[in-house]
Amino acid sequence: MSWEDDAMRITVLTVPECPNAHVVEGRLTRALDGRAADVERVEVGDPEQAARLGMTGSPTVLIDGVDPFGMPGTPASLSCRLYRGPDGRVEGAPSVADLRRALAEAIAAVHRDCPPTDAVDRGGQGRLAPVAGGLRAVQQAVLRHFAATGHSPSTKELEPAAAAHGRTAAEVLADLAAEDLLVLDDHVRIRAAYPFSTVPTAHRVRLASGIETLAMCAIDALGIPDMLGVDAVITSIDPVTGDTITVTSSAAA
Repeated sequence: MSWEDDAMRITVLTVPECPNAHVVEGRLTRALDGRAADVERVEVGDPEQAARLGMTGSPTVLIDGVDPFGMPGTPASLSCRLYRGPDGRVEGAPSVADLRRALAEAIAAVHRDCPPTDAVDRGGQGRLAPVAGGLRAVQQAVLRHFAATGHSPSTKELEPAAAAHGRTAAEVLADLAAEDLLVLDDHVRIRAAYPFSTVPTAHRVRLASGIETLAMCAIDALGIPDMLGVDAVITSIDPVTGDTITVTSSAAA
């Protein structure tokens, strides 16, 4: 397939002669169902290359540079990677259903235009949650927690903000997810709260405080320092070349 401006870029990272390389490529073809995409297989031969490209086992699938099946803290690896399918079985490649879901999430992210999220306690529209039902209070609690720790808060940590509005944190989080203000997994854990991500991405932001956090996309990464009004160093991996791009952001006076 040829490169297209609006085509999804999918990279399959494998070790040489990986038995599941053809399996995952076949499942990707079924999951794409004719959708425009540029699919490339990259064979990885050493740990340094695996770390640079974000490979945590063979095969690793990157959609526009992001591993949709990655788990925080997983080290780079050349070993065989295992995936748990919808039926609970463990296989050496993501299922067609899981690939379809990952592709749908990637397409949805593109159509959101990935704008910088409104700052905590700042005015503006975009992704600012409504006040009613405790949505804004919990959203801001989530964003503050990311800014202070680099990772998402637990449901328990959000209970005080939700209780102030007579609700549980789980109820408010469900409403925020329905409004596309954050993304939850099947256990009501926060996977992403724009612009922050808990799953591995190619975009890392190191705040002046020393806290490091992940951003959902490159534009989100650029928006985090401005949102928080702090200096930061942003590193992002080019999805095509694998090169690391570093940007230093200074807070406005």
